[in-house]
Amino acid sequence: MLISFAALFLSAALLQFSSGGVGPLDALTGLNIGFSKAEVGFLGSAHFLGFFIGCWWAPRLMGSVGHSRAFAVFTSMGAIGMAAHVVVTDPNWWALFRIASGICVAGCYTVIEAWLQAKVTNETRGRAMGTYRVVDMGASLIAQFMIGSLANLETYIAYNLLTILCCASLLPLALTKVPQPETPKATRLRPMMAWRASPLAVAGVIVAALSSAAFRMVGPIYGQDVGLAPQQIGYFLAAFVAGGALAQFPVGWLADKYDRRWIMVALSVAAICASAVTIYASDLGVGSVMLTSALFGLTTFPIYSVAAAHAHDFASNDQRVELSAALMFFYAVGAIAAPFAASTLIEAYGPPAFFVLMAAGHALLVIFGLARMRVRETPIERTPYVYAPRTSFTVGKLMARLRNR
Repeated sequence: MLISFAALFLSAALLQFSSGGVGPLDALTGLNIGFSKAEVGFLGSAHFLGFFIGCWWAPRLMGSVGHSRAFAVFTSMGAIGMAAHVVVTDPNWWALFRIASGICVAGCYTVIEAWLQAKVTNETRGRAMGTYRVVDMGASLIAQFMIGSLANLETYIAYNLLTILCCASLLPLALTKVPQPETPKATRLRPMMAWRASPLAVAGVIVAALSSAAFRMVGPIYGQDVGLAPQQIGYFLAAFVAGGALAQFPVGWLADKYDRRWIMVALSVAAICASAVTIYASDLGVGSVMLTSALFGLTTFPIYSVAAAHAHDFASNDQRVELSAALMFFYAVGAIAAPFAASTLIEAYGPPAFFVLMAAGHALLVIFGLARMRVRETPIERTPYVYAPRTSFTVGKLMARLRNR
């Protein structure tokens, strides 16, 4: 069992190293070879389009060929997408390659999480999920630190290294002798289920996608425009991830103790303030830019999990898996639109427009949240707050029993 978990966690980490680096590397490389900022943002949107396709397709492919073969298919698609960057330098082709990378990420995480779901028991679920979240967040943080080193290499070497890491994620699962589990039933995707459970939760995950997807994919454009070097851009993105990781425990405690709608509203007000401070701090030096990035991550990163917890307060135990998938659907919709919109605004109005867009999204969430409080009372019985990774539709199965405690 431990060997099986170790193989899954190692595959997840290697996949995160690879996928976490390709977005910022695309942004920096694309700008250097003459792509417009809108075209670079379009690459980020293409990634999340592929992510949505992969989330939907992966359970069905596992049903046809099994876990290991499905993982090999998705890994191959990701490796081909990354390696092909050096063959042609056209933004439309790169967008197609990024769709392949997005399918790879969603598909591989679906396989990993389905395998993990089949192997954990009620006694090991909490520890296994805690370790999984640490691996996911830690690997994401390390991937951001890699960006500066990758950007300083020759283009073909940088993309080849990411391709190698992507291929390496196949080895732990391919070499494990633990039998692969039975194929899980594909989760039905019913987006309106989330809206019926909580319109505010749907709005929350869309705004969370606006913040996270735009920052991860378009953050390098903003960083370059305010004068950051490639290595510093990696630290800038890492500060955002670190701020979000640090926020999980205190925000989770508050979300379990107080009305979650007020927590979402408070986080969005703080995000608006963080956006204003970030715009002001862009002229105050590198240190100030890093601190405000961490502050922005601290205020925006937990919103998805708070919104998900609020939605699950209105769901029965047998609805939790499909509700998690529905929330992920709305996150994917927001993530597809956010990078292109943000990059287009930066190109038209300059770097401050990036955080003006963020502030506007959170302002709408504040208004909608206050309006919803007048429509519905606070639920008496509530589910525990759980940090929910935005990795696949399957993650809801892993989270469901944690919420039932």
